[in-house]
Amino acid sequence: QVQLQESGPGLVKPSQTLSATCTVSGGSITTNYYYWSWIRQPPGKGLEWIGDIAYSGTTYYSPSLKSGTSISSYTSKNQFTLQLNHVTPEDTAVYYCTRHSTARVYDYWGQGTQVTVSS
Repeated sequence: QVQLQESGPGLVKPSQTLSATCTVSGGSITTNYYYWSWIRQPPGKGLEWIGDIAYSGTTYYSPSLKSGTSISSYTSKNQFTLQLNHVTPEDTAVYYCTRHSTARVYDYWGQGTQVTVSS
């Protein structure tokens, strides 16, 4: 059973950097043909895909997000991370990490971490 656990800062001031970590257990992030994603849900809105990091380490980002988004992996810790630079209150959301296959079936999710951008 794969499990994902997000950890995040809770509160970030505008213009600062949001950093979140997803720790994976029960499976390796380098297992062939799986992609590890960050998805967020702003209050009162739907889910928004932020980006993926593949089993190979290749990254993919939503073209609708501003530059300054970065997803990295740390295979020795079986973790992947999200960085959003220069955040604004519009980046306030619950941030989820999840996994999907090449068929884009999202099969495992973390419980989500609330991040609020406010001064």
